[in-house]
Amino acid sequence: MKIMSISNKSLDVLLAVGLLTSCVAFVSDSEYRAQAMKLMGADFKARGQAGLDRLNQDEANAACSRTPADGPLSKSASAAIEKANFARLKYPADGKLLGDWREGERIAQSGVGKQFNDDPSRPAGANCYACHQLAPKELSFGTIGPSLLGFGKLRGTSRAIQEYTFGKLYNPQAYTACSNMPRFGHNGILTEAQIKDLVALLLDPESPVNK
Repeated sequence: MKIMSISNKSLDVLLAVGLLTSCVAFVSDSEYRAQAMKLMGADFKARGQAGLDRLNQDEANAACSRTPADGPLSKSASAAIEKANFARLKYPADGKLLGDWREGERIAQSGVGKQFNDDPSRPAGANCYACHQLAPKELSFGTIGPSLLGFGKLRGTSRAIQEYTFGKLYNPQAYTACSNMPRFGHNGILTEAQIKDLVALLLDPESPVNK
């Protein structure tokens, strides 16, 4: 997966390390967070297309990065995140949501893109198999996300399902606040055409996902 801004988990790890290793007097969670951000700002160096802007969190990421001491995110806060991100979904102007599942499979297999040593002129991949099982013949896949085997077979290919699938790929926080899934369209990781191809990979009856 490609991360366009600092992840919630990375920040939590740094905070936890600070809590476990600190021998100084107690400081508040907000102070630890400020120290962690200062440390990362000093340590990360801009290289190629990987700029320091990746340390900047938007409202959703900031809310989702709350420490355990802050308490769990309230239902109203979660709903607000989903509502705000849903309003930012951008569907194709041509109205078409299904691309080529063969291209979608290639994109799902590719982990190239957005890293400092990648060619920025080349399209990025989605690296879907790092988190999901998609094709029955694929032996290596991650389990951070749910298995997507039979995604289209179970849900069909109605317009509503196409819109949901496109929206979920474009910006998953529109449906699940604090989702670990990359916001592929929202953060400019994938193009509109690439997202269409991934929608086809998940929904097309001929796709290996649905075999």
